[in-house]
Amino acid sequence: MPKALVHVAGRPMLAWLIALYRPWVSGVIVVAHPAAREAIQEVVEICDLPCAVAVHAEPTGMLDAVVLGCEAAARWSPDRIWITWCDQVAVHPDTVARLADREEESSVALPLITRDSPYIHFDRGADGRIVAVRQRREGHVMPARGDSDIGLFSLSAQAATIDLPVFATTATSGVATGERNFLPFIPHAAAHGVVVTIPATEDIEAVGVNTPDELARVDAHLKAR
Repeated sequence: MPKALVHVAGRPMLAWLIALYRPWVSGVIVVAHPAAREAIQEVVEICDLPCAVAVHAEPTGMLDAVVLGCEAAARWSPDRIWITWCDQVAVHPDTVARLADREEESSVALPLITRDSPYIHFDRGADGRIVAVRQRREGHVMPARGDSDIGLFSLSAQAATIDLPVFATTATSGVATGERNFLPFIPHAAAHGVVVTIPATEDIEAVGVNTPDELARVDAHLKAR
């Protein structure tokens, strides 16, 4: 089944996300593969927020999926657009609240967690500004300990609907995956505007659900929380 509809702690991951962000957002766009559209539509139809499904026909990478979602959200004339991955369901409500408190200072805001053996790491310059992103999946040399995102990003309307699409016109594909990834937009945004990072609350927030072991770990954590 579509990953977004896999059950964790008693309900589909998509339902967890809608419940988590409902106090903070005024609408939801789900970017989905055509084969998943009907099943996902059934879930979003019972949501008490305006919801829509945007179809991403070609699996070219998260950058193109995010651009598609932002284009769909733009018709609501939002002040900001939040982006998250469907399997990032362990994000803590306290982290979301801190993001909401700080986002207005920035063109892009995101929570980070410092962890061992990071899957993602953001390099910073001497002034503390993010200058590059390393991705284990692309074969980059990773530090023993680094700053990882938790799959949650807040973009201003300018960043989401103008700056990001312009960035996408020249973005290249990853050497290892052949996919166009969203994360290189973060150092690009930092070079042209203000990027704010805030601390996440728990290490598990950085865990996406990609394996049965990760599913079991997140399931147990959410039940305990």
